[in-house]
Amino acid sequence: MPAEPFRVLMVDLTRGRGEYINFGDKNEHLGGSGLAAALFAAYADVSAPALAPEQPLIFAIGPLTGCYPLMSKTVCAFKSPYNEQYAESHAGGRLALSLRFAGIDALVIRGRSPVLSALAVGIRRLDFVDVHFLRGFDVFTTGKQLRKLHRSGAGHRSTLRIGPAGENQVAYACINVDTYRHFGRLGSGAVMGAKNLKAIVIDGGKSLPAPAGKDYPDVFKAIYDQVVDSGMMKKYHDLGTPENLLALNELSALPWKNLQSTKEAAIENVSGEAFARDLLLRKAACAGCPVGCIHVGLLREKYAANNDYLYRQVSYDYEPLFADGTMLGITSASGILAVMDEIERQGVDCMSAGVALAWATEAAQKGAIGLAETIVPLAFDDVAGYREAVRHLGNRTNEFYRLLGQGTMVAAAQYKGEDYACVLGQEMSGYATGEVFYISQAMGVRHSHLDSGGYSYDQKHTDKDAVKAIDFLVADEADRVALTSMVSCLFARNVYTPETLGRALSAMGLSGMAENLGKAARNIQKLRWKNKIDCGFKPREVKIPKRFYEVTNWKGQADPAYLEELKTYYASRIEALVSA
Repeated sequence: MPAEPFRVLMVDLTRGRGEYINFGDKNEHLGGSGLAAALFAAYADVSAPALAPEQPLIFAIGPLTGCYPLMSKTVCAFKSPYNEQYAESHAGGRLALSLRFAGIDALVIRGRSPVLSALAVGIRRLDFVDVHFLRGFDVFTTGKQLRKLHRSGAGHRSTLRIGPAGENQVAYACINVDTYRHFGRLGSGAVMGAKNLKAIVIDGGKSLPAPAGKDYPDVFKAIYDQVVDSGMMKKYHDLGTPENLLALNELSALPWKNLQSTKEAAIENVSGEAFARDLLLRKAACAGCPVGCIHVGLLREKYAANNDYLYRQVSYDYEPLFADGTMLGITSASGILAVMDEIERQGVDCMSAGVALAWATEAAQKGAIGLAETIVPLAFDDVAGYREAVRHLGNRTNEFYRLLGQGTMVAAAQYKGEDYACVLGQEMSGYATGEVFYISQAMGVRHSHLDSGGYSYDQKHTDKDAVKAIDFLVADEADRVALTSMVSCLFARNVYTPETLGRALSAMGLSGMAENLGKAARNIQKLRWKNKIDCGFKPREVKIPKRFYEVTNWKGQADPAYLEELKTYYASRIEALVSA
């Protein structure tokens, strides 16, 4: 007998209508990543462009959302304007719980609004609001205006919005979620922009009964105690992921100045410890999380015109500090926050924007581009120049920034700079740890360092056994798919083992899902790859740019033969997964 289906809200922006449908089988699709992939397979047109109105923009939560600690993420799935392939991005904030308490397992948005609009969703509510007056507004100003328009539901409400970059369809424009979280990578913000959708407001005003049965309180307490008291999550609360900066720099694995080097003495000025000592204002948490890993820094700037000061709050963690800091050669902690603040306002992915500007800086140094292209001089550690360049990027001021906004490799191909473009499927993550990481991001289904632990594998293994490495990546991906279908924050992956997930599901009366969890996760893994390959991904044609062979890290330079062996075997495993 099939399990209970999902409750999915289907919204048609063109017609200004929405309806609820029953979809799928919870025991098979689980939720989150699995539900999003199944909805994409059912409603996307893989032959049509990513920004075509009929393409779906999907937001999905999981069966454990709101019921256990750190089950606080939402999965967003779409066809990416960056590479025209299946894409999946995750974000925290209040969104997951707002969807749960609005009675929605997934929200699917199709069509294109006739005017720039905000979509408001809640219990017995579906409104399409004309917000043409917000066109061109930055992310923060948009958020303030939305809170004025939607005063009800404070504390239960989640607000998603895009900035100028999304409206202008920059290929790595992001969706800002509740100010400090994002659907960052691969261009979900551009998809919203193409739909003429400036914002989405989810009002989760419904109450739900606690799961029945005597086991749930005991399982919840065991998980909560492990999260809070065991020390497993201490890193994320204390320094947070910026702790990685010193460690990776010491390992000669931290990208600096467009990956021209992997270690710099200036790290002391921009380490996680320096941020915590000098700029940390407060910590925050996603709804449903007791950890508090969101570190918010205080940016204080003096304006010469009136000798006054302006104070801004900027959230930071490792990835933006690498991409908008060390990758740009910035050696001032406040300078990094200043660049990040402008990136937030424009609504571009912080990692892709930083890596793209790092490439542009080196291209300018080499004479491949000049002021005619960049408008503002670009130089490593020039904070003012980068802030202005980010504004040009978000607004696609000229042909150069239009190309750069399509992806670093698009601009690099035009200006003959492919060799030093730090692109692994998309602009690289901050781990120059070696061959397994390079391959895992370049070929992973999301081109993300979180697809699997390739960066960790490099640090734990010095042998060059391609079969062992790729078998690890494939198995690790399946384990992570189970978590992202629940939907858990991946920081909690050592807490939510398969056994713990099984107990958590069974305590909620989902024993059928618990029994089928491993098999369902492997089927979802296969479906995600099928979606990607159906959209045109060819794993055997993946290329690693020359810069990754040139740079020296703690292991020395990358081994071309080993990289090729990894790529060939990974491609065969992907093909086997899809055809099985």
